[in-house]
Amino acid sequence: MSEKQISGAISGNSKPSSDLADEKKNSVPGDFDIDMDSPQTEKAAVAIQSQFRKFQKKKEQDVKS
Repeated sequence: MSEKQISGAISGNSKPSSDLADEKKNSVPGDFDIDMDSPQTEKAAVAIQSQFRKFQKKKEQDVKS
């Protein structure tokens, strides 16, 4: 934690100390459109699932050992 965050927590001030945090929150798009029938979307989904499965296998092996 930075000194500003610590002093804010001590004083009970829960608002961010800079406007940068507010700008970040507002820059996130509220809604976006994904074409679920697109071949590119399917390829991306398969790649993500593959990486997730590898991660799960590695996690299981780490727990067993």
